[in-house]
Formats: sequence, structure tokens, C-alpha cells
Amino acid sequence: MARGSLIDVPGLRLGHRSLGDTGVTVVLAEDPAGMTAGVDVRGGGPGTRETDLLAPHNTVQRAHAIVLAGGSAFGLAAADGAMTELEAAGYGFPVFGEDAPGPRVPIVPGAVIFDLVVGDPAHRPTAADGAAAVRTALAEGKDVRSGALGAGCGATAGVLRGGFGQASLGVGEHVVAAGVVANPVGSVVDPVTGLLYGDASAPAVDTAAFAQLERPTPSLNTTIGVIATDAPVTKAQAARLAMTGHDGVARAVRPAHSPLDGDTLFAVSTAPDATGVTPDILHELSAAAADVVAAAIVAAVVAAESAYGVTAWSQVRRS
Repeated sequence: MARGSLIDVPGLRLGHRSLGDTGVTVVLAEDPAGMTAGVDVRGGGPGTRETDLLAPHNTVQRAHAIVLAGGSAFGLAAADGAMTELEAAGYGFPVFGEDAPGPRVPIVPGAVIFDLVVGDPAHRPTAADGAAAVRTALAEGKDVRSGALGAGCGATAGVLRGGFGQASLGVGEHVVAAGVVANPVGSVVDPVTGLLYGDASAPAVDTAAFAQLERPTPSLNTTIGVIATDAPVTKAQAARLAMTGHDGVARAVRPAHSPLDGDTLFAVSTAPDATGVTPDILHELSAAAADVVAAAIVAAVVAAESAYGVTAWSQVRRS
């Protein structure tokens, strides 16, 4: 099972704004020129921003940050604050040319989870929270924790508490990593065996106790995240990594990509030049993408603690 963290990828920074029952997570390029980015949306109820511009046939090639947030569609406001903070830090597309004075427009795609049934439904991330997460990423940026933090604060995983999880793998001379907010409608635990779908080597839960748990209602969820690598993939190849990364969601969650989920995965590369990789290398990177996404979902659930009336995996696991 993959271990490690998202920031094992060189050139990447991570910042959280944890607000108890909701929050914001920002994945940021260290290089103000940004990072090659792609996306793939599989869920039936996505809440997203700026995903169309990441299509391989569209003009913009690089994003400066990816924002993940709670708060349902309200949480998309966090990206506004992230943009303002990044502009002040010198990030963004130079409107009048690289060396000319004038505004810069940071490219900040994002996605949100539905977490309004946990805690106070009127408590949602704001633009100020997005700006705060960017400041944390710029000042610190190397948070390796998993659990109920950032955009994962209000996450649920079926009947259990979810969260934000991280994992990484080496692929030849490169690294592939994932940071995922695990908030699916589906279950992460096999109700018959008590084992985690994403890691059968982990301790099983008490199936009798697990069967007594009830999910928060209404069941409107979403698993969102970022796959990152330092391999010099093209924009189209980044989109392929995002596509295959969804296999990791399907391994760790059953059912995945339902009409009630908004499952969205971004894929980014911190390589300075998107020269592309061979099909054989892309195959290996894609396999790793699925592995780290599944591992990150497991990491989020295993590290979460019970709160807001939602039981954690650790509270029902067999000793």
C-alpha cells in the first residue's frame, strides 16, 4: 500500500484552512509560472470551477493552484480569495506580456464537496479562507498530515467520518502522489468482511457495530483531489492521469461515481517543460495514479477522528 504525501513531489506546496466542520485546501506550484494541469470529472453532481479551460484542446496550459473546499457550491468562493492572494505574490498569466507592467491573472481551478450536513450548515468557506490557505502554502507548504483537516474537515465516507488523505509512489526517476478529500456516498468498508475496500491488510471493523451506523442525510457527497507528478507530461497526458486516477476511487469506494457524487480529480505536473513522456512511461504513471488515489482515501479515513456525531473508522475497528 502506498504511503508518503502529496508534497513528496518536488515543486509543490500544500496549505490548509481548517474551520472545524468545513475548510479549504490549496495545492500550489512553487514556481509562479505554474504547473501543467488536467482534470477528469466522473460524478453525477459536480461542483467545479475553471475545469473547461483544462481541456487539452483549450488555450491555457498551466494552472497556478488548485483549490479544494467544503461548503458545497458556496465554497467555490474560496478560489476568489486564492486568486487575489496569488496575484499579490506575483503569480498569474501576464495580461500584457511577461516583462510588461499590468495585471496578472492567476489560473485557479477548483472543486467542492457537499459537507453541509456536518456541523453548522450556514458555516461555509469564504474568499478570506481561500486567501488564508494560500498564505499557509506560501509560508509553510509542507504539511504531510492526513485526517479531518482543510477541505476534509466536514467530510464523511459513507457512514464513517472522511477527511483529507495523502499518498505517494516512486515511478522510476519520478514521483506520483495524491491528495484526496474522501467524502463519498458509497462505503469504504465491505459490510460482510469489515475490511477496507482500498486496503485489505488494514484491521477490519466490527461488522455488527458498523451495521448499526447511519449516514448523515441527505446523501449528497463527492470525492475530489489532486494527483501530482514531476514527470514532464503534456496537458493531454495530465488529463489521462486524472482519468486513470478515478480507478483508485472505484477501488476504495463502492459504489463510486454515483449520481449523488461529484467525483473530480485534477492532475498536475511541476516539471518546467511539458515535453511529454512515452506511452510506456505514461502507462506506469497512470497505474501509480490509481494506486495513490486509493491509498490517499484510505489514509483519510484511517486518520480521521469522530466528531459532529459521525463515527470514525478507529472507533469501530477490531482491536
